Amino acid sequence: MQVMKWSVIALAVAAGTSQMAVASSQSESKGFVEDSSFNVLSRNLYFSRDFRNDPTRQDDPQEWGQGFIGTFESGFTQGTVGFGVDAIGLLGLKLDGGKGTSGTGLFPTNSDGRSADDYSEAGGAVKLRVSNTVLKYGDQFTALPVFSTDDSRLLPEVAEGFLVTSNEIEGLTLHAGHFTAINAQDQSYHDSLGLKSADAFGGSYSFSDDLSVSLYASDVEDAFKKYYGNVNYTYGISDNQSLNFDFNIYKTDYDKEYTGTGQDEDNTIWSLAAAYNIGAHTITAAYQKSIGGFDGIGYDYGVDGGGTVWLANSIQRSDFNAEDEKSWQLRYDLDFAEFGVPGLSFMTRYVSGSGAETATTSNGKEWERDIQVGYVVQEGAAKDLSLKVRQATYRSSDGVYYGSPSIDEVRVIVEYPLSIL
Repeated sequence: MQVMKWSVIALAVAAGTSQMAVASSQSESKGFVEDSSFNVLSRNLYFSRDFRNDPTRQDDPQEWGQGFIGTFESGFTQGTVGFGVDAIGLLGLKLDGGKGTSGTGLFPTNSDGRSADDYSEAGGAVKLRVSNTVLKYGDQFTALPVFSTDDSRLLPEVAEGFLVTSNEIEGLTLHAGHFTAINAQDQSYHDSLGLKSADAFGGSYSFSDDLSVSLYASDVEDAFKKYYGNVNYTYGISDNQSLNFDFNIYKTDYDKEYTGTGQDEDNTIWSLAAAYNIGAHTITAAYQKSIGGFDGIGYDYGVDGGGTVWLANSIQRSDFNAEDEKSWQLRYDLDFAEFGVPGLSFMTRYVSGSGAETATTSNGKEWERDIQVGYVVQEGAAKDLSLKVRQATYRSSDGVYYGSPSIDEVRVIVEYPLSIL
């Protein structure tokens, strides 16, 4: 685990000895208005979950909604230091769903057990840029391996805080952030996840088009300290064949305030995926291992963002991240562009986990099979309209995962991006 403690500053220095600084983005600024953009993503999502053979459930979650995700990004004023503003507007509308079918995570749930008919959220951020470094403060989406807002339902999570992103050296991206709130996907009030504060920093460096590395760390108040590393390498065999290797690892040191055991605990979880691509076909095999934890919890996340699980076997339903759990995956992807149908894709995968230690069982087992068909319109008035159908079958030998041993899930997602400005 010494690799997890390498200094990102040292990485930057090493990169600087072999790469020239890139041209200044700020010097090329056209202005606050001239570089502005306003985009709206329309997302229509049907979500159904069938808890099979579960006598404790009278109804299964099943809801349908329409979401709108609006993002305004101004340009930067001209000069040595550029100033700008960003804004986020979110609106979710329920199209179908009753009292007995709530709980999909698409909408807030009222006191009567019914989902809200609609919900919305708005926020803004100020930003400044010097050369190729941007400081942003306010409401924003994040995509750091140690602090990542989730976007797997109708509307995304939104974080509040500041984030510095620097691209002063070619191939090197550095981040440093301090966050004080994060709001769940199905809530509209401030800081529904109860984050006190989180500091995150790190960076990624591309040695070439085929090799990149990342190192990140975070400190979430009264929860844990987390360290992350990644190595991604692609080996080109021929014009239409390649091998890709992707290694991810987290080391989490849990605070005793978080574990409730009166002791500090820790977890290490890693995954290695190897993907062979030949023409339209990609075959992937992956292995993942979780070591340590507390009370059946291995790798934990959520208060630091619902997307903070950059691991090979974190898939549609399960993350295979229980204490001492090991899992393997086999996946197949098909791109129909090779057969004259660009935009059409197919994916299926199977993941099996065993050896999980949970609060109620030892050597727990689980497996999941996912199937996805997607299509993106390539031209015409509906260009970029996308349709995805996702089906997941989940089974657990003991039923301790997610409260049910058998779950069948279907998601139908239709998205259409609109560029208004």
